[in-house]
Amino acid sequence: MGRLRQKGKAGAAKAYVTRTSAVKKLQISLADFRRLCILKGIFPREPRNKKKANKGSSVPTTFYYAKDIAYLAHEPVLNKLREHKAFAKKLTRALGRREWSSAKSLEDNKPIYTLDHIIKERYPTFIDALRDIDDALCLVGLFASLPANERIPASLAQNCSRLTAEWQLYCMHTRSLRKAFLSIKGVYYQADIMGQTITWLVPYQFAQEIPPDVDARVMLTFLELYQTLLGFVFFKLYTDAGLVYPPPFDANKDDAAAGVGAFSLQEVKTQSTMTAAAAKSSVQVDGKKVTGKDVRQTIKSIVANSANVAEDEITAARPITQSATTDVSDDFVVQSSSSNPTEVAELQTLLSISTLAPTTQTKLFAPYVFFLSRECPRAILEFILRSFGGRVGWPASVGSGSPFDESDESITHVIIDRPIPQWVIDCINKNAVLLEEPYLQGKILPPHLSPFGETTGAYDPEQLPDDAEDAASEEEEEDEEMADADDGEEVIPKTSTSALTGAVATADPALLRAAELEAEAAGVDAAAFSEQVSKATRKHAKRTDTKPARQEKAQEEDMNKMMMSNRNRKLYEKIKHSQRKQADQNESLKKRRKTLAKATRNSSS
Repeated sequence: MGRLRQKGKAGAAKAYVTRTSAVKKLQISLADFRRLCILKGIFPREPRNKKKANKGSSVPTTFYYAKDIAYLAHEPVLNKLREHKAFAKKLTRALGRREWSSAKSLEDNKPIYTLDHIIKERYPTFIDALRDIDDALCLVGLFASLPANERIPASLAQNCSRLTAEWQLYCMHTRSLRKAFLSIKGVYYQADIMGQTITWLVPYQFAQEIPPDVDARVMLTFLELYQTLLGFVFFKLYTDAGLVYPPPFDANKDDAAAGVGAFSLQEVKTQSTMTAAAAKSSVQVDGKKVTGKDVRQTIKSIVANSANVAEDEITAARPITQSATTDVSDDFVVQSSSSNPTEVAELQTLLSISTLAPTTQTKLFAPYVFFLSRECPRAILEFILRSFGGRVGWPASVGSGSPFDESDESITHVIIDRPIPQWVIDCINKNAVLLEEPYLQGKILPPHLSPFGETTGAYDPEQLPDDAEDAASEEEEEDEEMADADDGEEVIPKTSTSALTGAVATADPALLRAAELEAEAAGVDAAAFSEQVSKATRKHAKRTDTKPARQEKAQEEDMNKMMMSNRNRKLYEKIKHSQRKQADQNESLKKRRKTLAKATRNSSS
């Protein structure tokens, strides 16, 4: 007879724990429990059967894994939270009794915890931490723009501003920035650090206010974790780049609104560099006299070297000794591939990944000198331009630290409000220096699209409609034929329309091959034949897109949906609904574009 299972002792009832039970087991408050879950990365779970997990009760509640709660019970931060609770009680009692010395002693011995061990647990490798700093950069950038109040101390906002400036300095130093996008929420940036794509959002520099319905305690808990994470990541990045971390900070420049110019990058002085500098300084000191002892030692060394010349020549002619073999064997030998012996394999390391030649032109603005007008967002443009090698200056009324003023003759571009900042962003997104004429004052600016690949299947304002493409291609062909006829050249014949149309309509590879052979016999090259095939395909699609064909296709889809399960059918209907919604939006935008183009032609005529 098998073992009897008691109710509530196995299965989902044992695997899940309610939030109330977890708080009672850990003996902490609900606020501290939320804080601890955020720091440790533990989140609620959804059991398959809530009634079984809740031991027969159907009351809505929040569930956690029992193993996660047992994991929290051994957390060192939990003990510090309990000590802080006891400290708060003692401090309140001392203040109520007016025992000021005891209160001061308690305040000096206040329990403090660190999150270093949590960062090491959650991110075993540096690449793992680097992948997860997107949200950290967004939250730090948000708090750097918030004003200080009773919930956000001024020191916290200053620390967030410092972390944001340190990140921008590193991106500018290593030329890691790749893309940017001006949106309603703020400026989206994308950088490439050690092969990892990092995208973050920075709000515009406007007066920000925290809504009263936002729980700032949850955001402050995430910020506490993210500040520690960014400290670890920045230290590693700066150290690998050979820079001192944290970079030296000049408070006077910061008070004068120097921005990132208040920080200065310094290279780390290694032991070999210090030794070489010391030796160089000792040799090149002005007024130093050479003693007789130094002369005698130099003469002895010269005599010893001349006496060993013959021995050195004999040693060079001998085969490699055992010591040399040992030295060689200590180095790593890269083995060649078995399939291709001439090709030597290379191991990818963090250093090799960081030193790979990027495809983006990181010195796009290196030949140019920019002067920012007073009304331009200086912090945004300075970061972008300097990340791509440009020199940037600004008026003294905006802030100190400008390398040149507006009277400098080397200035090539003066950036003013509204049109020109979009030119800067579009240049780095297109990876080329665009023409400035479409961005001049009074001109209708080109569409500013997201460069992050999120517009797949959406309306593209830079793409011509199908009928416009067909008309443009037909006009180009007519112009080319007329030009060839005027020059007396032979006009390239076209493929038989009936053969090509039949091949496209039936989608038969044999007919398409026959049409290709006929075109080759007529003297049509492969490129022209492919263009004719694509044009015939578009025309055939327009002709076949009739009402009976659409009805037949709808009936076929209905039959296919009848064979699906309920879950798959609901998922399929959601996908089709989103596709129809996007298609309707694209169609409305296309109609609006045609209306605007028609109005423009009427006004010009």
